[in-house]
Amino acid sequence: MNKIMFAALIGASALAATPAAAQETTADKPFSGVYVGGSFGFDMQPNDRGESISFDRDLNGSFGDTISTATSPNAFSPGFCNGAATSNTAPAVGGRGCSNDRNDIAYYGRVGFDVQRGNIVVGAVGEFGKSNIKDSVSAFSTTPAFYTMSRELNWEASVRARAGFAADTTLFYGTAGVGYVSIDNSFTTGNTANTFSSNGNQKEWGLTAGGGIEQKIGKNFSIGMEYLFHRYEDTDYRVRASGGPTGGPFTRGNAAGTDFRRGFDYFRWHSIRGVAAFRF
Repeated sequence: MNKIMFAALIGASALAATPAAAQETTADKPFSGVYVGGSFGFDMQPNDRGESISFDRDLNGSFGDTISTATSPNAFSPGFCNGAATSNTAPAVGGRGCSNDRNDIAYYGRVGFDVQRGNIVVGAVGEFGKSNIKDSVSAFSTTPAFYTMSRELNWEASVRARAGFAADTTLFYGTAGVGYVSIDNSFTTGNTANTFSSNGNQKEWGLTAGGGIEQKIGKNFSIGMEYLFHRYEDTDYRVRASGGPTGGPFTRGNAAGTDFRRGFDYFRWHSIRGVAAFRF
């Protein structure tokens, strides 16, 4: 009888310990599993000091030509600024100059998964969202007139790897991967004598990389802070200036006109964001 009672006690103890052991195993891996979430933050652009607009006056695909007029060997001698023009007159000759590039908010949705082994966490995350930043460059001609090329972000999608170190319920991680964006290019000018056409929006591949910290709150929720750098090569946008009814300097090299392109190839920015996730 005593043997039977002893065996029953051992069995009951084992059953009681099973949920505790399972709970301990789950607690040992707080960052394993699939999650969905989002981010909200502020995006900032580096100062593209020295950026300019380049010209292809004979339409041979080679930029760097000088545009001349009947009275000036360089129609764009007033210069350039790394922002959107606010008047027809360049800052160097007394104009009001340029506004700064626009830094603004950004918001994204995300889905991902992580696998935790001890303190090491590896995984992947995909994101889709939008930033409201705007990047411009302006040229000023002797007319006087301004010529501003701008780009904004319609949307950005990215897939990144994640790897980090978990200290209890706090995760420190790095992340990097590829991105794909739709860029809304636009052109404005104070020149009313010529006609201008462009090839519209562009879609480009690039990279994103950064790091962050994530803190579990309860069993299924986490919040954190994240930094990301984004860089996309944006070299395909063109604006063509044609002569208009009276011709002009843009037709001196080729009767069809002159092509404009931005002198700086990259659309790039920094993100500081808060993140939140629900883990299944």
